[in-house]
Amino acid sequence: MSSSIPLATATDMVLRYERHVAVAASTFEIPPRCVTAVIGPNGSGKSTLLNALAGMTAPAAGSLEVMGTSPEAARGRISYVLQSVTLPIGTPLTVAETVGMGRYPTLGLFRRRRDVDRERVRSAMQRLEIEDLARHHLTELSGGQRQRVYVAQGIAQNHEALLLDEPLTGLDLVSARTIDAIIHSERHRGCSVVLTTHDLDEARAADHVLLMRGRVVASGPPDHVLTHENLEKAYGLGALHGFVPD
Repeated sequence: MSSSIPLATATDMVLRYERHVAVAASTFEIPPRCVTAVIGPNGSGKSTLLNALAGMTAPAAGSLEVMGTSPEAARGRISYVLQSVTLPIGTPLTVAETVGMGRYPTLGLFRRRRDVDRERVRSAMQRLEIEDLARHHLTELSGGQRQRVYVAQGIAQNHEALLLDEPLTGLDLVSARTIDAIIHSERHRGCSVVLTTHDLDEARAADHVLLMRGRVVASGPPDHVLTHENLEKAYGLGALHGFVPD
């Protein structure tokens, strides 16, 4: 992807689930090779926006381009880590097998792994500090450890953009710090990162912010978006009692 092409460009984009408007008409741009935080209250449309960027939800009106093309066409260049992954009870997947699933899109019919596939899996596990858990089953892990496994699966996949749905919510400190380090190091590897969050500090640490409340209320650098006025629009005055912007 050219460094001058935005990760995403939306013009009057509307996202629906059946008759429900999840995201009203919104116009915004997400810059490339940056960390973008999508922040807003519950039900504000954050996850729906990620689904649209991943090519899983088509706009009901307006337009959305991802990496200069349609979201569906860009899907193979995007890795998407969901907030929670539910596996059937008793599924005998080890950590190494789960991370290795990130290589499935590039394997042939018989899923024969090459040296490059094994190296990507090894590197992803090393970066998420889960190498010592390789033979453990997912059911043996804590919530934070499982989240690290899913993020490792995401970065093991070939990608130019990494989408993360609330990757730090409810995690232990070690897991949160490990995943946060991945979020910011991916940018230095030339990858665009978009994450949803409820944490103002995490949003302030991003390069770019989308503030949402059923639409994109504001978009831009953190200092321009996370103002008292904008946060009142998104969260309401009562929810911001005592808030003092930096």
